[in-house]
Amino acid sequence: GKNKRLSKGGKKGSKKKITDPFLKKEWYDVKAPNPFKSRNIGKTLVTKTAGTKIAADGLKGRVFEVSLADLNGNEEDAHRKMKLRIEDVQGRHCLTSFHGMGLTTDKVRSLVKKWHTLIECHVDVKTTDQYLLRVFAIGFTKRRPNQNKKTSYAQTS
Repeated sequence: GKNKRLSKGGKKGSKKKITDPFLKKEWYDVKAPNPFKSRNIGKTLVTKTAGTKIAADGLKGRVFEVSLADLNGNEEDAHRKMKLRIEDVQGRHCLTSFHGMGLTTDKVRSLVKKWHTLIECHVDVKTTDQYLLRVFAIGFTKRRPNQNKKTSYAQTS
């Protein structure tokens, strides 16, 4: 008949042995740079070194987003998010460097108001030690103390 090969090779599409993917992974501690009070950010998983795939290469370049309140222990900075990028792996510790900063969406939403103008801009800045930073600024118009007009829009140029 049609299914001759089934008698020779056993079942069609024989089942592959299921293994737990977490058995091939190991945990690494992620450390924050020096300026922050709390050095330990958390832990991250990576596939163990096997053959030409090195675990450290799989970790380098990973970006972690951490609240500044968690890093400095000050709850007033909870609306700031720091991005930290893994630069180096020493043993089981991943050393990070500053990668960016932003505000939480709820903080930005609380700043934006009706009847006011939102002014946004960005500029690329090169520091003396050759770091390239892109700085974003956000500003808002403000009502005068004795203002009668409902709107406080910026003049267009």
